[in-house]
This record gives sequence, C-alpha cells and structure tokens, in this order.
Amino acid sequence: MNYFKKILQFARPYKQYAVLNIVFNILYALFSTLSFIALIPVINILFGENERIDTLPTWQGITGIKDYSIDYFNYHVSQRIAEDEVSALVFICGIVVLLFFLKNLFGYLAAFFITFLRNGILRDLRDAVYRKILFLPVSYFSEKKKGDTISRITADVNEVQNSFLSILELIVREPLTIVFTIIAMLMISAKLTLFVFVFLPISGFIISMIGKSLKKQSSQAQEENGNFLSIVEETLSSLKIIKGFNAEDQFQKKFEGSTTRLNTILNALVNRQNLASPASEFLGIFVIVIILWFGGNMVLVEGTLDGAAFIAFLGLAYNILTPAKQISKASYSVKKGNAAAERIIEVLETPTTLIEAPNATSLVGFEREVAIENVDFKYEDELVLKKFNLTVPKGATVALVGQSGSGKSTIANLVTRFYDVNAGSIKIDGNDIKQVTKYSLRNLMGLVTQDSILFNDSIKNNVALGKLGASEDEIIEALKIANAWEFVKELPKGLETNIGDSGNKLSGGQKQRLSIARAVLKNPPIMILDEATSALDTESEKLVQKALENMMKNRTSIVIAHRLSTIQNSDLIVVLHKGEIVEQGKHDELLNKNGTYRKLVEMQSFD
Repeated sequence: MNYFKKILQFARPYKQYAVLNIVFNILYALFSTLSFIALIPVINILFGENERIDTLPTWQGITGIKDYSIDYFNYHVSQRIAEDEVSALVFICGIVVLLFFLKNLFGYLAAFFITFLRNGILRDLRDAVYRKILFLPVSYFSEKKKGDTISRITADVNEVQNSFLSILELIVREPLTIVFTIIAMLMISAKLTLFVFVFLPISGFIISMIGKSLKKQSSQAQEENGNFLSIVEETLSSLKIIKGFNAEDQFQKKFEGSTTRLNTILNALVNRQNLASPASEFLGIFVIVIILWFGGNMVLVEGTLDGAAFIAFLGLAYNILTPAKQISKASYSVKKGNAAAERIIEVLETPTTLIEAPNATSLVGFEREVAIENVDFKYEDELVLKKFNLTVPKGATVALVGQSGSGKSTIANLVTRFYDVNAGSIKIDGNDIKQVTKYSLRNLMGLVTQDSILFNDSIKNNVALGKLGASEDEIIEALKIANAWEFVKELPKGLETNIGDSGNKLSGGQKQRLSIARAVLKNPPIMILDEATSALDTESEKLVQKALENMMKNRTSIVIAHRLSTIQNSDLIVVLHKGEIVEQGKHDELLNKNGTYRKLVEMQSFD
C-alpha cells in the first residue's frame, strides 16, 4: 500500500473532485439502502398485512427515530389505503421508483466527478515519468532497455489506472453501502444480522487465500512486457541488419519466446483473478441460503419476524454481496497495481548523479578557454581517462584522434556534462562546469554526432530545435552554410517536408548536413564534432566537410576525428592512447615526428 499512497499524492490538485465524489457516494449508499427498505410496505399492502395507524405519531427524540419513521410512513399509507388501496400501491411504487432513480443518479454523479480525478492523475503521472526520463543522466539509459522504459510509461501507468485508481470509486461507496445496509438489517432484526456475520469472516478468509501470489505474477508480467517491447524496438531500429544477415528466424524465435512466457504468466494471473468473482458470489449465495433457513424459522416457527421484513432483509443481505464482491476484486487489483506502481515509483525516485549545485551560476558567454585539468574518468571499473590535461583557447580548432577506446568521445561527453568526472575538473573561463547550470553550459555548445539524430517532423522544426521562433530566413541561411539548401529547396514541400522516422527519407549525407544546419542556427561559441563524417561516403563527406569548415569559422571547436581530411587544418591535433596524450601538435609537425600519428595517417584509420 505504500506505493498506492505515493500514487495518491498526485491526487492533490484534484481534491475538489474527490470531495464531490465522496458526497455523491454517501447519497448513493444511503438511497441504495432506502430503496430496499421501501419494499416492505409494498409487500405488506399486497398481502394485506399493513399495520393501520390513524393518528399522526409524535416525535419522541433521537432514540425513537426508528419507530417514528415507520409510524409516520405507515400513517400516510394508512390514509391512502382508507381512500383507495390501488392508489396507495401506486404511491408506494412511485416512492420506490424515485428512490432507485436517485440512487442511480447519485451513482452516476459520483462516477462523473471521479473520472476527472482518475484521468488527471493518469496525465500527471505520465508527465512526471517523462519529465524524469528527460532529467536522468545519459548513463542511466546505457544500463536499461528502451522497451522496459517505454513499458513503464505506457503499460504500467495504464495498469495503475485500471487497478489502483479504479478502487478510488470503491473506497467510499462500497464500504458505506455495507454500513448503511447493516444498520438497516440491525433495525429489522439484530438477531438475524448477528447470525449472518458469523459466516462473513469465514467467506472473507477463503477469498483472501485466492490472491496471495497476484503481486508477484503481475510484476513478472510487467517485466516480460518490457522485455518484448525491447525486442520490438530493437527490431524496428535494426531491420536492415536483421534482413541483411538473414536473421529473421532468430528474432522471430526470440520474440515468440518472450510472448510465450508472457502468455503463461498472464494465464495464471487472469485465471486467479477471475476466480475472485465466482468464489465470492458462491460464498454469498451460501450465506443467503443460511439466512433463508435461520430467518425462515424466525418467521414460520418463532413468529418473531414478519414476512415482509424478512423479504426486505434478504434483499439487503444480497445488497451487501455486490459491494463485498467489488471490494474483494479491488484487493486483487491493488496487488496487481502495486507491482506496476513499484516500477513507476522506481523511475520517479531514481537519484540522478548529475546534481546541479545549489548555488550554481549561469554562464552568459565564452571569453577565454575551455580547460580540462587532471581528469580521471571511468564508466565502470577501468579508467578511460587518466590525469588528462588539455586547454582549448577561444577561436581554436582542436582535434582529438586515436584508436577505438582511447577516450576521444568520452571527452565530448564530459565537456557537455553528460557524465561527471571522477577526479579533476573541467572549466570554462575559470568556472568549474559542476558549479554552473547545465542549461547555461549546454547553451554555449553545439553538438554534431556521428549518428545524425533527427526527429519524425518537418525539416524546419528539426533545424529550429535549438532556436525556437527562428525565422524562415534564418533557417535557410543555416541550411546554406551547411550545404543543405540545394537539396531542401528541391523537395516537394521544401522546409515543411517531413523527413520520416529518424530522417530515413533522406540519405546519410543529407541527414548529417541537416544536423550541421541545426548546430549552425543555434550559433553557439563552442562546437563539438563527434566523428561527424565517419559514416559517410566520399562524395557526401566532401559536402559535409565543406559545411563543417563553414560552420567552424570564428568558433572554438573540439573535433573528434576519424578521417585525415577532417583535421589536417586544425590548430592543434591531440593523439590519445588508452586515455592519455601521447603526441600533440599541428599536422605537419606530427608527421615529421614519425610517431603514433604518422602510423594512424598511413593506416587511414582515424578511429
């Protein structure tokens, strides 16, 4: 229930709907009970057993409310019977219809207002999870399956609505219906009511035994749901490779294995849940039969209870069964919802390692240099960077080269503060980036990665991502600098052309030039290029390289290089090996040293 309480914290903005729901549920429960009590005089009239009262009763205080209410009602019925028995029957039937109408009206109004609360919580919960996903560091998602994260924000949130939030309707209505019904039953016959409640704990114990393992099975189902969503996500993003390697059967078997496991778990889960309703109904009917036997003796043998009251008592006893059944089903729903809520709360309460300093300042510009001082960093156990030092002066282009795993891309991740250093510091104009806001830090930087990350949207919106409200002229100018306007203007819808999922309607070179245009439009003083041309063919590389040269004019650039053509004009080339600088200098200087850089050039493998 702890997770249920945490989910209910999202209900605070909607408490007015909760109050209205409670008010109408109280009225629903009250009229639900009264509608059965109103049957007693109908039965009495039909069988001619109505007690005639010719004088209007007098109020004897709150202790005599039961007798006063019955006598007052019987007085008016007696008056109508004296005039016309059919008229009296129509009158009482009208009251019964009115009571049932009011019961259902208040039930609808209670459900009407709880809908706003349930859907409001659902929306706010999804917003909170998505906000947390955006806030969590990149390192969190390197350890998680995308499908599992998607499952938490979709399937698990839906499960919370279907199970947890559905019982909000029952918290007031069903218990109150039971309470009011029990009060009415006690008023009719305390002896028969006490007899009934000897059997209720027994049936309640049997029902509770059915669902002990529901939470465990629900948790397994939700985990497996996340697993098969991960397979779907991997399949959609890697379809060319799967087909190219004739691996369709492998992935089909993998997917079918996951769905088979999910099928087995869900069969056990749903069958156990489905057992709740028939089990509670059978036990309820068993209790009714016991009442028939015991109450029948009171009517026929002892004569301590009249027939009309006994029939109404049976109706009231059955009136307990529906809310009792709903409560028993709700207990199973809580166990199912608890597993889903646990997975959601786990995301919401995940601490972030990239904490912003309480007194963090904002960087308003870039004046002097980026300084990386004595930095150590590791992703897991082994150090990727060791006592790393590098200064990038304003306006300079510094290239980082080296074999795979030498730590080049890691530097880009640290400068943008996607990760935090384990030791040492990174400073911009003397300000440690841990002491400045992440927003102002990244506002100074433009990023072009090896994989052109574009969105399923128009060219205009993709390019304008870093500068909301940019004019069409500004976007076109950025596209021209990135050598992209030539192909964009030929598209049927120009800037409004949708580029498809991940930009798949475009070629690799076109996608990369749009990425460059996006960085150009943002117009940051510091540009980070993470192997921006390594995935391109020769022709595309020439166009992109020209675009990069246009972009890097009058800017400070950190270039993680894969090919010689990208870096030969750099102000400084830094050669890395296993997280340490082994050489640095200009292109010609390094070639003359006949060292590591020359070997890389000769191998044409700038990794």
